[in-house]
Amino acid sequence: MIGFLQRVTQAEVAIDGDCVGRIDTGLMVLMGIRPEDTEAKAQALVERLLAYRVFPDAQGRMNRSLRDIAGGLLLVPQFTLCADTRRGLRPGFEGAARPEQAQPLFEVACAHAHAVHSGVVASGRFGADMQVALINDGPVSFWLEV
Repeated sequence: MIGFLQRVTQAEVAIDGDCVGRIDTGLMVLMGIRPEDTEAKAQALVERLLAYRVFPDAQGRMNRSLRDIAGGLLLVPQFTLCADTRRGLRPGFEGAARPEQAQPLFEVACAHAHAVHSGVVASGRFGADMQVALINDGPVSFWLEV
């Protein structure tokens, strides 16, 4: 499972012009789900996102986590993260889980985030054509895998 996280001062996801998820300071995370992924991996990714230290402490070092700052978490499903781009001029998507497997795992991740995080948790909608807007703080972006 892939989580491409971006530290943001604000982020939102819209569908057909309607905002379906919005956060202020926190993490906007694009999630890629592979065929070998499981519910345990979905929960482990959320735990890692909540504990990953990307926010500055008093000395300006990245020593604080999303949990530490009670920041927002915006989860957005994005199967294109699993694309094979090693050759040719068109990506291949064999590395992405099929929708019938990926959607329940995305929902497990969202439910787990709601259950264990005290900050705002928002999400995009699986399978929808979404427009994502964000202000990347830093910029700070990391690719996490579990």
